[in-house]
Amino acid sequence: MSTQHLNIPPENHVKVLDGQGWVGLIDHLGSETTIVNAARVSFGKLKSTMEERDVTLLKYLIENRHTSPLEHLVFTFSIHCPLFIRGQWHRHRTWSYNEISRRYTEIDLEFYTPGKLRKQAETNRQASVDSPDFDDATYLEMIRKQNVDSLALYNKLLDGGVCREQARGVLPQNMMVTFWGTVDLNNLLHFLSLRDSDHAQWEIRQYAQAIKTLIKPIIPNVAEYYKSIGDEW
Repeated sequence: MSTQHLNIPPENHVKVLDGQGWVGLIDHLGSETTIVNAARVSFGKLKSTMEERDVTLLKYLIENRHTSPLEHLVFTFSIHCPLFIRGQWHRHRTWSYNEISRRYTEIDLEFYTPGKLRKQAETNRQASVDSPDFDDATYLEMIRKQNVDSLALYNKLLDGGVCREQARGVLPQNMMVTFWGTVDLNNLLHFLSLRDSDHAQWEIRQYAQAIKTLIKPIIPNVAEYYKSIGDEW
């Protein structure tokens, strides 16, 4: 029996954040046929393949918000992201989560360093803007030094006998974490509408777009519907 470390991305994954992060599809339960079968369950019949009338039904369900049949299609992802993105992700309480714990392991510690820094938007407290005249080299170097120093302090605490559950308190918000997230399609589509949006932080948008890439082959007609109304898939 072979064992794979959770910090290694699964075979079916998409890299984000300039390769520092990734999201992988671990497993899924159901298909688009599952959705239309669930919608017609009262008739007591099942179909094994999609036909044109099933695609029409699928679009009707979404357009009219009869979305409970979509909850029978479920996805499990493995996500490697900065701690501050994990915090945003866990706001979506319709997901189920399990995560690597720094109480149990101190190996494979990584930190996210942006390729470039953005400036704070003047009129929106929670937004940032790209600024070509912003000289961020000095600040990026400060971030890299902070990463090195915090890891050195963490290791020094461990070497001194301090328990992991307290030593981890010195690790910064840009520490990379890995967790599993499981969600049904209905709630996943809601997540994507919020997190692949102009109002979302750039980093989490990268993950939302990667998820679209991963699930599009499984839900091609759903993806085509959203594309037809102007969503990017």
